[in-house]
Amino acid sequence: MRFDTLQQWLDWQETLHPQAIDLGLERVAAVADALQLRTEAPTTVTIAGTNGKGTVATVVAALLRAMGFRVGLYTSPHLLRYNERVSVNGEPASDDALCRAFAAADAARGPRTLTYFEFGTLAAAWLFREARVDFQVLEVGLGGRLDAVNVWDPDVAAITSVDLDHQAWLGNDRERIGWEKAGILRPGRPAVLGEASPPASVLGEALRLDVPLSRFGHDFMLDVSVPGGRWAWAGGCADLGLDATLTAALTGARGQNAATALAVVHLLQLQDRLGREVLQSGLGAAPPGRLQRVAGTPEWLLDVAHNPQSARELAAWLERHPVPGPVVAIVAVMADKDRGPMFATLDPEIDVWVPVSIPSRRALPANELARELEILPGRRVVRAEEPGAAMAVAAEQAGPGGRVVVLGSFMTVQAVLERLPPAGGDRVRA
Repeated sequence: MRFDTLQQWLDWQETLHPQAIDLGLERVAAVADALQLRTEAPTTVTIAGTNGKGTVATVVAALLRAMGFRVGLYTSPHLLRYNERVSVNGEPASDDALCRAFAAADAARGPRTLTYFEFGTLAAAWLFREARVDFQVLEVGLGGRLDAVNVWDPDVAAITSVDLDHQAWLGNDRERIGWEKAGILRPGRPAVLGEASPPASVLGEALRLDVPLSRFGHDFMLDVSVPGGRWAWAGGCADLGLDATLTAALTGARGQNAATALAVVHLLQLQDRLGREVLQSGLGAAPPGRLQRVAGTPEWLLDVAHNPQSARELAAWLERHPVPGPVVAIVAVMADKDRGPMFATLDPEIDVWVPVSIPSRRALPANELARELEILPGRRVVRAEEPGAAMAVAAEQAGPGGRVVVLGSFMTVQAVLERLPPAGGDRVRA
């Protein structure tokens, strides 16, 4: 084995390939085939989308686990530990297991270099085969067509939403981005579209490939306006019998993502297993950092919103769930993000902005971010040099009846989440 620790492997992977992001399937496909990871693949669900794909992947995996299947789940990025990216039956992979998987990929790659993400993808598939999972649920990292997970042919594919993000790699409009995400579709294999009005490019690719489609708002929906919730699909409906706490949470984007996950299960022909306990367990699952509330005085709300669409969803949630005191936002963003529409959407719900620096070469410096926020009408901006100071300032500004919202990137949420003391309150889902 080349290295003894997980951190040594990860540090080396960041330097092996000349580009951090190098979209393409040739390298990872060759190594996957050398390891026989495609000829022996379990039933595969692949999920792409601008926002919501991690949540849908998590809920699909939770529903399948609740039915009694062995399930491998691969998501990215992680918040606190790399191990979060790869789990088997809900348990994150151990350091030792990941090291063994990396060693197998390293031995099989020959002279090829692999990116950090490609190593992780191969390691996940290797561990899923070792664990003899019944299903592997794979979240696309970037785009779809040229993303490493696309070397596996999905039995069911899902595209959650399409909006502007990662334009440098995917294109500058929804049609081009949609075409990239539609690259996970396969001829004749079913797919779920998790938005009511997907780009024409997605529908066109599905038509060209003769893909049986199930579309949110057309072929299925989740109605939580009735007690217990109701799931409706083309040809029928069912009362779900969920408790009031869960149905109250299944609104907006979260409800749409839950409906998309249920549609995936239907296309897997497993709808007969959707009993109340399965639904309660599966639909209650959510990855960390997505409308994650930490009870306390003030309340903390952690959300990885980092593009205009996710900012709209966060703003809508804040409007629906007001608090008596001020709402203070700790924010750091990457310099390549479309920030203007994000801030304009969120500003009516935010009383004080706290821009902060995070340790990433891609991040917009906090002083530049502060200047952009200061032009918003009538809002206070309080600068902080590092996350710990930002948390202290935000808590003081919010007061006991207020709320601190943490947003802008995975790294922003990570920096705050790892500093929140366990005694700060029970962590609950919004």
